[in-house]
Amino acid sequence: MENGEIPENANEHCPGPQSETAGKSDSCAGCPNQEVCATAPKGPDPDLVAIAERMSTVKHKILVLSGKGGVGKSTFSAQLSFALAGMDHQVGLMDIDICGPSMPKMLGLEGHEIHQSNLGWSPVYVEDNLGVMSIGFMLPNSDEAVVWRGPRKNALIKQFLKDVYWGEIDYLVVDAPPGTSDEHISIVQYLQATGIDGAIIVTTPQEVSLIDVRKEVSFCKKVGVPVLGVVENMSGLCQPLADVTFMKVQSELGLSVDVTHEVISCLRKNAPELVNVLVYSEVFDRSGGGAERMCREMGVPFLGSVPLDPQLCKAAEQGKSCFEGDNKCSVSAPALKSIIEKVVALIKDEDGEHTSS
Repeated sequence: MENGEIPENANEHCPGPQSETAGKSDSCAGCPNQEVCATAPKGPDPDLVAIAERMSTVKHKILVLSGKGGVGKSTFSAQLSFALAGMDHQVGLMDIDICGPSMPKMLGLEGHEIHQSNLGWSPVYVEDNLGVMSIGFMLPNSDEAVVWRGPRKNALIKQFLKDVYWGEIDYLVVDAPPGTSDEHISIVQYLQATGIDGAIIVTTPQEVSLIDVRKEVSFCKKVGVPVLGVVENMSGLCQPLADVTFMKVQSELGLSVDVTHEVISCLRKNAPELVNVLVYSEVFDRSGGGAERMCREMGVPFLGSVPLDPQLCKAAEQGKSCFEGDNKCSVSAPALKSIIEKVVALIKDEDGEHTSS
């Protein structure tokens, strides 16, 4: 327990040796370190000083959270980072989803390794102004499972914060795992003294996702992290009609036959102006009002909706930006750009308030 570190053999949800409840809380029952923690002297964690020094070169810190997995949080984090870098900002992306690191794949960095210099760990760079740190770079292969208890995950997050040398950067985007557990508590605790600009919370429209997002909003309010806003992802499937596959069901055989060529040929001949229209379909039940209604009820900003776009899914799989080149997404990129511009404006407004106060 040197330097107040949580020991690897500690119970899950360990409050930490420096906590006033160390050795006394319910989560300490049966822990082999219980007696030592209860009697050990308490004091500030010296690593927090090292983290503060390291983070002093980072202007803005944004957490990307989600209450439920599978809502596209990591895709949003990756594209947010691409967009900020495309605005000529210096950007860092820290992946603290220890058990499900997606960033090496989503930024086209699979197979890269972390290097160490006299300044600390060096991020892996996509471009000169976009660096990434993830446990995914440390695994012997991408199929390797990370089977760690909370204390070990927390120790790695701390190491990412105090040992990674980002240099002077404008934005650090932190991609967190779903939920409100150890990793979230740790990142807030470690960064709080250095200032967190706020959290962006990603959801899908249906109530089963929004139930967990409400908990995420509540978590942010409890720990004092401003909610920059909520993004409703996968807000209906939207794509050009020419990209849709048309099927004819032969019910008597229980088979579906692809008739796309016939349908598109008929449209090109009889109604060519329709070939390039967008097709939209609700995928999730939004009868509860979706994220926008939830934001009104909970008093947090609604940043906007991003459609479920197969082009965006393809860009994420290929580790590319959806904003430029052959991977530019005609449907989702404008929606994402509008949301990201709102986030940048919110942070600039906060800077103005701090300057004038």
